[in-house]
Amino acid sequence: MQPFDQLIQRHSTPSRLLAEPGPTPEQLEQLLTLAMRVPDHGALTPWRILAIAGDARLRLGEFVRQRGVEVNPAQSEGAQTKDRERFTRAPLVLGVIASPVDRPGVPAIEQILSAGAVCFNLLQGAQALGLGAQWLTGWPCYDPAIASHLGVREHEHVVGFIHIGTPTQVAPERPRPDPAAHFSIWHG
Repeated sequence: MQPFDQLIQRHSTPSRLLAEPGPTPEQLEQLLTLAMRVPDHGALTPWRILAIAGDARLRLGEFVRQRGVEVNPAQSEGAQTKDRERFTRAPLVLGVIASPVDRPGVPAIEQILSAGAVCFNLLQGAQALGLGAQWLTGWPCYDPAIASHLGVREHEHVVGFIHIGTPTQVAPERPRPDPAAHFSIWHG
């Protein structure tokens, strides 16, 4: 497959369709190397990556479930189960943390976007290695107690959890936007 063909056929594999095995240590090293190859104004490297695997996925899920009940005591059993299991589907979950620094001429938004590019490269790399991946956010990314539990500092932001594993089936294709509907030419 030509590189452009691979890029244009990019798709997420829903985490519910991911299973063991996860990436090998060599594949993880390749993914992390690729993750560093993103636009980074000022060469600040304003991100970090947390690996969540094995029983740590269960412990994080249980913490998220408990936090969900704390925030919403009327939370349904179904919602609690979803929270408990949200990190257990894929064998590896990478938490990508934006860690902007105060640098004149490099606003925080550019640094956060750079962390988003890290997420995208992880998705692209996983697919190129024959793995499946999905970038998930949801309320756990924005909850201060969960952030603190993960060691996220006050100035940092969880930009997503990248779930990586072996696809159990071909991910369903979804309709894609028409480029013409999102493109225009500015004439001054």
